[in-house]
Amino acid sequence: MSLKNVNTVLAIAVILFTLYLGLSFVLPLGATFPGLPNWPSDDSGFPIVKGSRELAMGLAMGALLVTGHRRALGWVLLMVAVAPFGDMVNVLAHHGSMAAAFAIHGLTAALIAVNGLLILRETGKAQEAAAQPA
Repeated sequence: MSLKNVNTVLAIAVILFTLYLGLSFVLPLGATFPGLPNWPSDDSGFPIVKGSRELAMGLAMGALLVTGHRRALGWVLLMVAVAPFGDMVNVLAHHGSMAAAFAIHGLTAALIAVNGLLILRETGKAQEAAAQPA
């Protein structure tokens, strides 16, 4: 399996999970924020804000993948990795579970960042190959 195929499968998994997560916060499915000891009430608007953020990120990544803008997708994946990192910091700052903070949010951020770096590496090699005279 080529690096491009592996990167595509990983990117699709990240996109689908992000969209699922966004929908689970926007729709009344009883989603929770892993690791927070005191989950904000539904009246606070927190679930809608978090869900909207996740949906926007998933749609942006999906649009870049579908339209073939792989280099831009790599950069966006790197930027999107900041969101689960911020979630990790949020859990730690509010005295939540360290295990959930690092195992769920930290690993998610790392996976998304690695996927972004792999796509950037793949597209960088493709650009170098295209620049080489035949």
